[in-house]
Amino acid sequence: MGHKDKSETIAQFLRLHLAPVAASKEDMAKSRKSKKSRKIPRIRPIRFLRRWGIRITTLCAVVVTGVVVAHRWVTPPETYYMGQEERRLGKISYRWEDIDDVAPVMTRSIVAAEDANFCNHWGFDMNAIRDAIEDGGGRGASTLSQQTVKNTYLWHGRSWLRKALEASITPLMELAWDKRRIVEVYMNVAEFDDGVFGVGAASRHYFGVPPSKLDARQAALLAAVLPDPKDRSAKHPSDWMKKRARSIMDGAATIDRDGRADCFED
Repeated sequence: MGHKDKSETIAQFLRLHLAPVAASKEDMAKSRKSKKSRKIPRIRPIRFLRRWGIRITTLCAVVVTGVVVAHRWVTPPETYYMGQEERRLGKISYRWEDIDDVAPVMTRSIVAAEDANFCNHWGFDMNAIRDAIEDGGGRGASTLSQQTVKNTYLWHGRSWLRKALEASITPLMELAWDKRRIVEVYMNVAEFDDGVFGVGAASRHYFGVPPSKLDARQAALLAAVLPDPKDRSAKHPSDWMKKRARSIMDGAATIDRDGRADCFED
């Protein structure tokens, strides 16, 4: 074998045996380079919390909307406050009454006492709010709609969170329910005496009659109790209560005459 043949044989041998090694080294180098270029994901807590905060808020909004819309037709369950009073007192008196089974003078008396402009606003009485601000907070400006939201879905007491939730749910309720339904729910969840909830239980508790048999004076006395049911009594009214009831009777007759009761009466 000549020198040239030996050289070609050696070169062929090296190509056959060293090429795989070189290729393997090249693959390893590429693998290391790929691992280096692959970035480890960074945990960003603020973005994570924001994303889940939006998701949870959206879910809560959907659930609340569904519940409020459903209560346009479905009777709401006993309220959170009723549960509190039941635990405190051992039992409560509560009876739901359809608005058709309540004397019209009772619904007019409630509106006259709590929110005479009920038919003219969308959940917030801006004139009353302005008057309250000018008065330095000495008077209340909550509408019947706001009170219905508070009594049905929230808790009693003063807090910015409760007021914010009340302000958020009130327009939704006004959109989903008609005015007649708002009055119906309000008078069924309101407290009329210590542990006595709803106009059905209250009319029997104070006067021994169903709400369909209430007269103008009895209805006015029940409405006069509403802002402070634990310290006022429709059965043993004080002189101030009697005066307040006469004012409510006049107010109920007035809103009947001028059309401000039309939105919740058939």
